[in-house]
Amino acid sequence: MMARVLIIDDEQRVRSAVRQMLKSGGHEVTEASHGLMGMNMLKQMSVDVVITDIFMPVQDGLQTIRELRKSHPKTKILAISGSEWSETYDVLHLAGKLGAHRVLRKPFTVAELETALSQCLDPAAPRQQA
Repeated sequence: MMARVLIIDDEQRVRSAVRQMLKSGGHEVTEASHGLMGMNMLKQMSVDVVITDIFMPVQDGLQTIRELRKSHPKTKILAISGSEWSETYDVLHLAGKLGAHRVLRKPFTVAELETALSQCLDPAAPRQQA
């Protein structure tokens, strides 16, 4: 199933790698370098899935997830992060609690990304338990 995907990540190399993975699967991909930019883009366009990093400047992924749940409740969210823990909590666990449908730890494979994306797009698939 082809999807319109917005990748929000401050690292250009990560956005580029994820874009290549998704485009090879036939998906339409747009990119933003931080959450505020991504949210502004969503005022002008709609997407099926937002893939957001957690730790970014300007607006982080957790704030972006909160805003997406309010302003675009039907948009699926895939949270990604290379940081397993901050000093006090597991950020991907928290992302799931805030409303991310799936989470992936960086680095991930093409197969893991495609599986997570497919699960986000499957209307019968429940949200991943945090």
